Amino acid sequence: MGIFDFLSKQFVDVIDWVDEPGTLAIRYPMQDREIQNGAQLTVRSGQTALFFNQGEIADAFLPGLHTLQTGNLPLLTSLMNWDKGFASPFKADVYFYSQKEQTGLKWGTTQPITVRDKEFGPLRIRAFGSYSFRIEDVTAFAVKMMGSLERLSVSDIEPQLRAAIATSIASALGTGEIAFLDLAANQSALSEKLKAAVEPAFAQWGLSCTSFFIESLSLPDEVQAMLDKASSMRVVGDLDRFVRFQSAEAIETAAAQSGGIAGIGAGAAAGVAIGQSMAGGIGGGALPAPGAAAAPGEDAYAQIEKLHKLLTIGAITQEEFDAKKAELLSRIR
Repeated sequence: MGIFDFLSKQFVDVIDWVDEPGTLAIRYPMQDREIQNGAQLTVRSGQTALFFNQGEIADAFLPGLHTLQTGNLPLLTSLMNWDKGFASPFKADVYFYSQKEQTGLKWGTTQPITVRDKEFGPLRIRAFGSYSFRIEDVTAFAVKMMGSLERLSVSDIEPQLRAAIATSIASALGTGEIAFLDLAANQSALSEKLKAAVEPAFAQWGLSCTSFFIESLSLPDEVQAMLDKASSMRVVGDLDRFVRFQSAEAIETAAAQSGGIAGIGAGAAAGVAIGQSMAGGIGGGALPAPGAAAAPGEDAYAQIEKLHKLLTIGAITQEEFDAKKAELLSRIR
């Protein structure tokens, strides 16, 4: 190497790196440059700096201001046989790793997970949420993820992390130990359970899953529709109240429709038809004609009360009510 080549080389005497959003690690740019003996290394809070010699990890530096000399580069000094004196300048690859928490990341099941539910049998569940992570074991991350790359960002490893999450969730939910309705009712406890399932996968790459949240847990649309129908029937309770409710709704809807007298007449006809159906539901048959004998053992007062409800919603006329009421009262005199 000529004198001009030597003079043109730039010896590095200040080494530092400011974190960049979404960047996990970089190799400090020092192409054709060497580190000056006594150079200043600044490692900021939330960072770790590693020195490499021919692909081997030598020395690590935690946050602080460091002067690079043989005293604080023991492994590199040994690897480069500097025991008889520090050669200046010296060569080494320097990598910076950001250990800040990477937040706001999304995960989701690309395909529904089939689980064996305690109450409903086999179910296909979809789940979505968010998570965050950080580099915990810098050495493991450097070997298994970073390698000799110039730069590594969150977006580079996200597909791998989401795949690990999906696998861990399938294993955790596939046991069917907790019913789906219980899972959906306590998403906080489920989030903690799934975070514990995800942790081992992250740890093998030197990462820590710092938070894990379930934001949505759902079933296929057709299964959810059946659950909604079953829930509706439980809320309604007995058929008697359900029929009365449906009758009142039909009359109100018909009255609100445009069409004048014809519309009201159609609504009234619908109400009478539904009322007769309701009478069958609450009395065991169609509305009895005046003069017809009541069923043996039937409570006349209860029948009058039911008939009055029919009159109230307009399902029967006042004349029909009066006639039936008189007939029922005559039975108890």
